Amino acid sequence: MSSQQLSFDLPAKPALGRGDFFVSPANAVAVSMIDMWPNWVGRKLTLCGPEGSGKTHLTHVWAAASSAHVVQAQDVRDADIPALSRNHVAIEDVPDIAHDAAAQEALFHLHNLVLAEGHSLLLTGVCAPDHWGLTLPDLQSRMQGTQNAALQLPDDTLLAAVLAKLFTDRQITPPADLIPYLIPRMDRSFARARDLVDMLDRQSLAQRRKLNRALAKELLGTG
Repeated sequence: MSSQQLSFDLPAKPALGRGDFFVSPANAVAVSMIDMWPNWVGRKLTLCGPEGSGKTHLTHVWAAASSAHVVQAQDVRDADIPALSRNHVAIEDVPDIAHDAAAQEALFHLHNLVLAEGHSLLLTGVCAPDHWGLTLPDLQSRMQGTQNAALQLPDDTLLAAVLAKLFTDRQITPPADLIPYLIPRMDRSFARARDLVDMLDRQSLAQRRKLNRALAKELLGTG
């Protein structure tokens, strides 16, 4: 895998392809497990990680490779389960249905049908399946027995690459000292990187100033 690959979600035009991944220690294990498909144990995998760690991007990478359908867990309750089970399926944000008995029942049946049809299943959540809070015992036991891949928040290498790509997408060439200045002073997530670049760009245009470390210092209120 190339060390020059990037992975994050853009605000208006998401870059969700496999070629947009930057592989770093924060996501290397999870990426390798996605690449192992279709050799997952039991043909299923859970993918966990905090908000902004790249779960949606990696889910869409797998969906593109497998021609899977991507469905929000909250939408499973009203889905055509038999029709959906005829394909590989990715279910995003399973903890969102922790208090929805009907959605959990539907997901349980979908889980069983997808595997019975010989297809694969990817399920995501912000934490490990043990902490998804599911109340349907049969579904919870299925999740606990599923191989899990964990994503971490971006490390310095990944965060620097994301910031550089976000600036490039706006046709901005930041000064050499800007990204090293931002990294230790910002929340470590793709979402924060996106918002910070957007704010810097807007402030620069609104104030007719160069986008530099001085502007970032004022925006962040830091030293």
